[in-house]
Amino acid sequence: MKQDANGRVVTSDGLPIQGFTPVPLGATQIDISPNGVGQYSGPGLAPVQFQVQFARFANPGGLRSVGGNLYEETLSSGPAQQGNPGIQGMGTVVQGFLESSNVNVVEEMVNMIQAQRAYELNSKAITTSDEMLSQLSGLKR
Repeated sequence: MKQDANGRVVTSDGLPIQGFTPVPLGATQIDISPNGVGQYSGPGLAPVQFQVQFARFANPGGLRSVGGNLYEETLSSGPAQQGNPGIQGMGTVVQGFLESSNVNVVEEMVNMIQAQRAYELNSKAITTSDEMLSQLSGLKR
């Protein structure tokens, strides 16, 4: 985790992370448990505890992308519902890890090619069926 000049915990882009209280610049260690209870300490600082909170939305698809993997609340997303990690399905915190994509690109490309071929096959079957019905209709006359 990084701190800015005001002691706020920030992302690598310098944006403040919501839910963190400012951490004194002398703090040398920040620990956060899976349920969001954090503690910082350092030389000459008594350990101080804080609580990280998460936010979720009734309709996450309604959030507006503002770029840089950032989203803002809209009327269709509904208001943010804040809660502590690990309670009522809010998820948990894992310190020291960076969440990466959970998509296997190679597998998804294979699935896409299979779906495309199935679509082409179905399209060809419909075209052939249409041609057969057209010929059958012509024979009847």
